[in-house]
Amino acid sequence: MLALTELGQRLRQERESKGLSLEDLQKLTKIQKRYLLGIEEGNYEVMPGKFYVRAFIKQYCEAIGLDTDAIFEEYKSDIPSTQTEDIPQQLSRVRSRKEIPQHTKGVSKAYDYLPTVLVVAGVVVVGIIIWVIAQNIVSDKNKEQANQEAPNSEVQQSNTQEETNETTAKNDNSTSEDDQSAADKKEQEKEKEKAAKEKAAKEKAEKEKAAKEKKDSGKQEYKEVQKTGRSATYALSGTDAFNLEVTSTQADTWLDVKNGKGNAFFSSILKKGETKEFDLTKETEARVNIGYSPGVELKVNGKAVDLPFDSSKQVRQVVTIQYQPAEAQ
Repeated sequence: MLALTELGQRLRQERESKGLSLEDLQKLTKIQKRYLLGIEEGNYEVMPGKFYVRAFIKQYCEAIGLDTDAIFEEYKSDIPSTQTEDIPQQLSRVRSRKEIPQHTKGVSKAYDYLPTVLVVAGVVVVGIIIWVIAQNIVSDKNKEQANQEAPNSEVQQSNTQEETNETTAKNDNSTSEDDQSAADKKEQEKEKEKAAKEKAAKEKAEKEKAAKEKKDSGKQEYKEVQKTGRSATYALSGTDAFNLEVTSTQADTWLDVKNGKGNAFFSSILKKGETKEFDLTKETEARVNIGYSPGVELKVNGKAVDLPFDSSKQVRQVVTIQYQPAEAQ
């Protein structure tokens, strides 16, 4: 089993170089740890079948960023063939459908009584509305009767009070007019000051808009250069910035970001819900290696860009971005 030992050693060395434990790899691939260990030790007897051996090796390679086709070609004489087996309908990491819990039957029965409950509730609401209207009518009648029975002396007292108020109002009229005039002038000054501020703010906004439009006259362009296998190259131009943002929304994934010289900016697991940002403005090229692409989102300078391949067909994807600053064009 020398060839198998060489394959296992190759996979284990690559995994350990990326700082991944078997538990980490189990989370990434959804393959049981004992099967992963069997692959590294060349012990395929622990597998459910030959097809699973090939499928699990493929998932192992993709998770740690190895080229599956190259691995299968290099070790084709040592990896079991599936010609003598029927291909299972689902891999072990695909979850089977669960039976509907029994407790949902009670919920279904509850829905049968829902129309009756709604009718009863409607009747109760209507009854409450009628009661409130009746109370308001009785209250209005009581107020009207109390007004009719009020003594005439109260009316006379009210008239006398109104005459007194009119006399006082006349005496204070001249003073209030002076106060009102001063208040009006103060209000007018505030309005003028507010109008001046709004005008200045509007002019400033227009200037900033014009400056931004002038700056953005050379719009960012992100276009495909070539595509082959699981790798694609794009050209970024028309901008003076190169900021890359990578987010994983569905599951943990292996992420490797390097520049054109091979210097790594990040080489580790990007956990579910985590976002990594990279300022690559000083670089001319960036290579993004994604181990598990479903749910991974890329943004260039804050603008979302599509992955080059359908993630349901190509799990591992490599995106190379060649950057040419606008000022150099």
